[in-house]
Amino acid sequence: MDELRPRPANSHALTPVGFLDRAATVYGDCSSIIYNNISYTWSQTRRRCLQLASSLSSIGLNKGHVVSILAPNIPALYELHFAVPMAGAILNTLNTRLDARTISLLLCHAETKLLFVDPMSVSLVNEAISLFPSSTRPPLLVLIADDDELLPQQPSPTIHFYDTYEGLLEKGDPAFNWIRPKNDFDPIVLNYTSGTTSSPKGVVHCHRGLFIVTLDSLVDWSFPKQPVFLWTLPMFHSNGWSYPWGMAAVGGTNICLRKFDATTIYGLIKKYGVTHMCGAPVVLNMLSNSPTNMEPLKNPVHIITAGAPPPATILSRTESLGFVVGHGYGLTETGGIVVSCAWKRQWNLFPATERAKLKARQGVRTVGMTEVDVVDPVTGMSVKRDGLTQGEVVLRGGCIMLGYLKDPVATVKCMTENGWFCTGDVGVMHRDGYLEIKDRSKDVIISGGENLSSVEVESVLYTFPDINEAAVVARPDEFWGETPCAFVTLKEACCKIPTEKEIIEYCRGRLPHYMVPKTVVVKEELPKTSTGKIQKAVLRDIAKAMGSSRASRM
Repeated sequence: MDELRPRPANSHALTPVGFLDRAATVYGDCSSIIYNNISYTWSQTRRRCLQLASSLSSIGLNKGHVVSILAPNIPALYELHFAVPMAGAILNTLNTRLDARTISLLLCHAETKLLFVDPMSVSLVNEAISLFPSSTRPPLLVLIADDDELLPQQPSPTIHFYDTYEGLLEKGDPAFNWIRPKNDFDPIVLNYTSGTTSSPKGVVHCHRGLFIVTLDSLVDWSFPKQPVFLWTLPMFHSNGWSYPWGMAAVGGTNICLRKFDATTIYGLIKKYGVTHMCGAPVVLNMLSNSPTNMEPLKNPVHIITAGAPPPATILSRTESLGFVVGHGYGLTETGGIVVSCAWKRQWNLFPATERAKLKARQGVRTVGMTEVDVVDPVTGMSVKRDGLTQGEVVLRGGCIMLGYLKDPVATVKCMTENGWFCTGDVGVMHRDGYLEIKDRSKDVIISGGENLSSVEVESVLYTFPDINEAAVVARPDEFWGETPCAFVTLKEACCKIPTEKEIIEYCRGRLPHYMVPKTVVVKEELPKTSTGKIQKAVLRDIAKAMGSSRASRM
């Protein structure tokens, strides 16, 4: 069989962009995008994306060029996930909550040729462009107009826009022959990490990797045909975990929205019959603690959560309202969910609290991943499968990133010679082969020589009746080196503000003494990234500024 080798017919480059062509054929007259009073079918979406790709190509954007977009979850952001790679260019979705200095640095680092700008971000871009080095040519700017009457009036821009989004689109050819990748490993997106633990890094993914993770995510979540998907997950966060392309593969309806709260979510679920959505645990917390929307759903809504280990109490409360919660794990570097808590039928017989604890675990590798393990960071050997021995979570599979843009040192550091991607996350492997994340390596608290998982302390704090959110970080201590410092917010319905002593005593009855917070700070709001992750780096700085704890020799 040695003469049987790859040929053009069996080795055509894989890409998730092609899902749009099929969607237009199979689901042509069905809804693809709904946003306020705007509604498109899959045929219309394909036509618009081809027109936009044609226009981008006509102004000289092609292979290797980066096209950025600064916008919330509006139709333009969805369409650009197809239109930009259709022109042969590389898509870069920017976080709308970054400051002007960071936006400026990222645009320069990416060497962005064209930037699509939402009207609410014009002032931000104006300031970002003003911070460009004099030797750096700013990108062409395209304004995404929005007729939403509820948007606040913005000042007239002082920067020049090359065109508007719709103006550029109308100039394009709907019969444009889109540019397919010549190789599986051609770059398709550039995503910057959230920077919660360090400075943002530019993650580059290829067509092959995102093709794999897109189909993998659909299979793992058992997606039906034509679901109704509510975009509560920012598309600028790891390309919405690959679901922009996934929705085209299954002909889903994308319900886009600029911003949301619990009332908005419940309203859209009822109005459009939403079947699926995604979000960080903060979204689950929002849904389960809303004082005005506590009636169980008429029809189940599937919601997958990832981004941070969700407390079991939040999982339990959310499911009691009629949500079917799935829990997964992934990183910007994996392009989507690559570990999920695959549910076993026999677990349905367990009490609700036990089911929630099982579901709080990240789980097992998805079918598209090659291998997942927890290894000793010194020896590189697998840790014991006892649910106690901690190590670093490592991954290998076809959806792992190509590497970090212009940072070969960081790329080599996280990609080992024996084929592992090192995540920097600390976890344990249970006896049944299920992974549980314990912490980021930088979030582990070392108190008196003991490694202390902030996530375990937080899970107990979340069971305190009046606590809405909790985050635990290290505070300097003269005797122990570090001690746990808890930052919490309280529920709106809280009548009496609990004292620091009451919260500490509550934890003392449920945790080993060395894990009990020695300091509790009640705040109105905890700092978060755009994806709902609590910014522990900010809280660590606050705890450090509080100085050393002196009365903690218990």
